[in-house]
Order: sequence, then structure tokens, then C-alpha cells
Amino acid sequence: MKYETVREGIFQDRPNRFIAYVRLDGETVVCHVKNTGRCRELLIPGVTVYLAEGSNPSRKTKWDLVAVKKGNRVVNIDSQAPNKVAAEALPQIFPQASLIRPETTFGTSRFDFYLETPERRIFLEVKGVTLEEDGVVRFPDAPTERGVKHIRELMACIDEGYEAYVLFVIQMKQVRYFTPNVETHPTFGEVLREASAKGVKILAYDCEVLPGEMTLREPVEVRILEEERRA
Repeated sequence: MKYETVREGIFQDRPNRFIAYVRLDGETVVCHVKNTGRCRELLIPGVTVYLAEGSNPSRKTKWDLVAVKKGNRVVNIDSQAPNKVAAEALPQIFPQASLIRPETTFGTSRFDFYLETPERRIFLEVKGVTLEEDGVVRFPDAPTERGVKHIRELMACIDEGYEAYVLFVIQMKQVRYFTPNVETHPTFGEVLREASAKGVKILAYDCEVLPGEMTLREPVEVRILEEERRA
């Protein structure tokens, strides 16, 4: 997944979830933040950020804030990017798939992907991960009732004879492991553990991230139990 035009700027402020002020070429510009999560550990005044030029000329904001420099790595924070890189990578993750269809409804949820192989029917939900501390990445960075609903619907898929997957796309590389953020949203961690016990497969992959592109890279260890997290 690549962006057309990307520029480097300096983050100044984020007055609300949707916009940020960034210093670009000596002037302050208003940008659309393509992530409604908190991103507090990333969007710190003075950090380097990367802006992608929007494709709609009638928009109020010309730029989208899509990535942040954190230490020596670039972290993509575009909430639409995980689905795009997943779409590119799913043929490699599921090489026998004869059908990969996005945005497919089951029950009261619309899952990100539905896949078929000669013997399997699979629903798959994608979640982007940007929260990292000491190499440990967690989801979510803010409570997500929508995420809980999706996990419960994936368990319902199991009951109806489908396979079900959650793919956590880690929007950076060189991390130690993934775990649910039970401190921020205990219910999400509980439901994810219940889903895993029921047969929902939990996958996590990190990404190669450059200012102007992101590519799914390799599997990351998943730890969903409290005793695993303390180990």
C-alpha cells in the first residue's frame, strides 16, 4: 500500500479527534487525522509526522496525517491502511483461497473479509494496532464496543460452521509480542480469550513501514492470557 504524495512536518497540536496542526514548510497547516484513537504516546508536540495529500480538491483540509516518527521507527496511524495491506497479503496467508471478498455481512456485523477455499469458509476481521510500549503492542488504545461486538459475532460464525479469524495488523515493525489491552478495555480482553477458546484464530503480523507506504511483514507472537502477559 502506497500513498501518492507524502511530506514531512512537525506535529504541534490535536484539538480534537479529527484534526491536527502541523508545521509544514514554515507555516502551520490543518490536517485530517486518519485515526480516531487516542494516539497520546505518538502525537507529542515536536515529533516528526508524515502527511499524505488528499485526493479530493474540495476538502477543507488538503493533508491527511498518516504516520509518526517514534524513536528510530515510523508508525503508520492511518486507520484505513490495515485493510488495504491485508487485502494485498491475504492471497499469501491463505494461498488456497479461490474467493477473497471484502465487506461481507453476517448477522448484524459486516466483516472485513470473507474467504473460500475448496474445503473452507472463513470470515476475517482486521484490527489496526498502533499502541506500543517496550516492544509490546496492544489493542485497543481506547474502549471499543464495536470491537467487542465483532469478536462476539465471529464466535457466532463458529456456531454456524464457518472458520473465523481476527488479524491484528501492527502498524510498525520490530515488536516483541501482541496482547489485548485489558487495562484500557477489560471486556475486550475477556471476549478475545473466550473467542480463542471457542476456536476463533488470533493472528498478528507486523509491517514494514516507510513514510509513504506500508507492507505486511511477518507473524508476531500473540499472548492473550494474563499469565502469558506476566511471563
